[in-house]
Amino acid sequence: MPAAMPALFVGHGSPMNAIEDNAWTRGWEAVAREIPRPDAILCISAHWEAPMAVTADERPRTIHDFGGFPQALFDVAYPAPGSPELAETVPNVTAIDTRQALDWGLDHGAWSVLCRMYPDADVPVAQLSLDRRLGPRWHYEVGRRLQPLRDAGVLVMGSGNIVHNLRAADFRDPTPVEWAPGFRDLTNRFILDGEHDRLIDLAEQGHPAINSGEHYLPLLYVLGAQRDGEPLRLFNDDVFAAISMTSVVIG
Repeated sequence: MPAAMPALFVGHGSPMNAIEDNAWTRGWEAVAREIPRPDAILCISAHWEAPMAVTADERPRTIHDFGGFPQALFDVAYPAPGSPELAETVPNVTAIDTRQALDWGLDHGAWSVLCRMYPDADVPVAQLSLDRRLGPRWHYEVGRRLQPLRDAGVLVMGSGNIVHNLRAADFRDPTPVEWAPGFRDLTNRFILDGEHDRLIDLAEQGHPAINSGEHYLPLLYVLGAQRDGEPLRLFNDDVFAAISMTSVVIG
């Protein structure tokens, strides 16, 4: 039986990473070269908050869900095919009623990273929504139920930022705010040690680094998809102001 696809969490940061060359985008490109080519990608992005839904489009649109950026960023299209088949599989493996969504597409949490990882836009992509009405442990348990997808060649990918508080960030000054590196170090230790309950607890307790939580929750899906004893590593482990780019590859 072929090895399971890895699972991946990416700190996506600014949408400008879609069109800028930097150490973070080169990190995403390197990971895409290192892991097996997926048959499909299921992306859990911080930027789609909705009751449980999965995109079922054959040709998902590129959503420019931001403002105040150069026209060159709005001109980016990522015409990856969708995967109605994967959309049908998700509720079967999770045993959760999941709406087949034709009213979304690929938001920048997905395409700004994938356009660097798979620039030919030739890997089918579906997105899974974040149901913010439900708690962190629920999101983690959904990730656990997604594990079988990895055996079918699906890359389970979370896209957010472990440290993410835009109100505390000064984008003219990359110096990390006082509490950001310490929180990054704490979560890194818990990730490397497999202390998933403690990572769930951090989200439940709240912290300025997590702020409203939508950028932290995709991490829990990916950790839920980790199997017992499975290796992982961190990359892009930087803090910019009040945002961490820390990313995790499992398997």
